[in-house]
Amino acid sequence: QLQLVESGGGLVQPGGSLRLSCASPGFAAGRHGIAWFRQAPGKEREGVSCISSSTGRTNYATSVKGRFTISRDNANNTVYLQMNALTPEDTGVYYCAADPLVRPQCVMTGFLYDYWGQGTQVTVSS
Repeated sequence: QLQLVESGGGLVQPGGSLRLSCASPGFAAGRHGIAWFRQAPGKEREGVSCISSSTGRTNYATSVKGRFTISRDNANNTVYLQMNALTPEDTGVYYCAADPLVRPQCVMTGFLYDYWGQGTQVTVSS
């Protein structure tokens, strides 16, 4: 069973930055596509960003494009989500998830991801 652990969430003021980490001692980042999802109170879960395991290609939700950057460190089995220019609309619980299949282009569709972390809270507020 693959276990993912998110970290890096917290409280930040609008315009600030955070870097989330998704780590798993049991996975090789190069073999699992990884995605970040988030869920705000009263809203449905939405895909934020993903990175392909085989090509490194990335994908971003329109709302975060140009502000968020996903990257991976295969040596440390960790995927990062650098979040800049945060707004209150970015508030929510952020989850990382692993895709068991190798895809040249990742997609942010929740049911494709079999393994999920416990989530980390991000709150953007003044």
